[in-house]
Amino acid sequence: MTAVTTLLVVGILLMLLETVLPGMVAGLVGFGCMVAAVVVAYQEFGNTGGTVTLFIALGLMITAAILWLRFFPHSRLGRIFVAKEAIGTLGVEQPDLVGRQGTALTTLRPSGSAEVEGRRLDVVTEGAMIEAGTEIRIVAVEGARVVVRAT
Repeated sequence: MTAVTTLLVVGILLMLLETVLPGMVAGLVGFGCMVAAVVVAYQEFGNTGGTVTLFIALGLMITAAILWLRFFPHSRLGRIFVAKEAIGTLGVEQPDLVGRQGTALTTLRPSGSAEVEGRRLDVVTEGAMIEAGTEIRIVAVEGARVVVRAT
């Protein structure tokens, strides 16, 4: 009984320790301890004792996972690992392009390339296909997405 209890406790602790240790070694060893506890229980206590130990091990793992998900991100240690804000931007926004005119370089169905004031841009139409060589006008810029319409 002592070996089974020890293996279960060590298994849970190692699996929780995996949170702060890199490499998955502690988690795999912890899971191995849990499996070993169930195997030892089947050998020492037979089918009934082994099955009870199996359900205890599953219950412990599920309970530990729920408690970890609930409390760890808000703990002092968890705040080290959880990002609170985004750092920087992608820098792809180009709101100054709205209203500018150019030419479709490829057939836009609905996406393709266009040349606007000497710059080649990836653009998307509002819906209808636009043939290559057609004059277009930029009607919206949504992040990196440049929306055009035939003029």
